[in-house]
Amino acid sequence: MASPEEMNDASDTPSSPKITYKDPDDGRQRFLLELEFIQCLANPTYIHYLAQNRYFEDEAFIEYLKYLQYWQRPEYIKFIMYPHCLYFLELLQNPNFRSAMAHPANKELAHRQQFYYWKNYRNNRLKHILPRPLPEPMAPQPPPVPSSSLPPAPSATAAPSPSPMQYNNMLAKNETRNMVSAGIDRRKRKKGP
Repeated sequence: MASPEEMNDASDTPSSPKITYKDPDDGRQRFLLELEFIQCLANPTYIHYLAQNRYFEDEAFIEYLKYLQYWQRPEYIKFIMYPHCLYFLELLQNPNFRSAMAHPANKELAHRQQFYYWKNYRNNRLKHILPRPLPEPMAPQPPPVPSSSLPPAPSATAAPSPSPMQYNNMLAKNETRNMVSAGIDRRKRKKGP
């Protein structure tokens, strides 16, 4: 049997193979776990839970949150379904935000703000996506014509369109409540004997 010194000498030689860990699924399991965790950060209630259970006081957990910032790179961001998680991950880098999320009122505030963002998301997005029409160039005003006894010429602009109330007055009154006043009675009556 070899002595401990001989075993140490054998392990120090460059010809001895080093044992490296080979992930059986090439990191797929780790990828999915980190993706699931980071997407949980989109929920203010979960962040509140982490704060209440003092996860944010653990330096190793804070370092893990810093490590997870690689999810903001384009090659990883395409896998995220809840983009608010990246915003909250960025906020969690701030110690003031981490301590504030321990209070239920701040959790509710974050939840409400998130709800209103989602509620108005389409309008907010369209505001920034749709092209705005360019302003019409102002044509130079013609010089004023001296006043005379002639009536003013009709303007080239069209008359203003009537309001919806005016449209209602222009339509025929075929409603049953107006037929009675016009002498038309369409109610079914029993025929007398």
